[in-house]
Amino acid sequence: MKLKAIHGISGGSAGARTIATIATIATSNDFELSCYRAANLKSCQVSQHLYKRGGNEHLEIPNLLDRQFDVVEPDTVLCGDVRYIWTSKRWTYLAVIIDLFACKVFS
Repeated sequence: MKLKAIHGISGGSAGARTIATIATIATSNDFELSCYRAANLKSCQVSQHLYKRGGNEHLEIPNLLDRQFDVVEPDTVLCGDVRYIWTSKRWTYLAVIIDLFACKVFS
């Protein structure tokens, strides 16, 4: 098996050690390929997202709801959340605000 074929099967994500191991197993251990011979191929691994600290947090925020989530009229209690979504090339932020009366996204 050619090294570029093994690299292509992995979608370009296999590194030199993985390619060397696959090539060694594929040839029934007739010869052992070192990772240095497979080092000319570049792996395209997704980098980890580095979360940034927001700084000082407010610890004295009053709990106005006191876990009473039964809301009697619209647009009085809103809650929100932020999510990180990987979009094949970079991280994107999704911020959603929900009206607790209708349990629908606030627009």
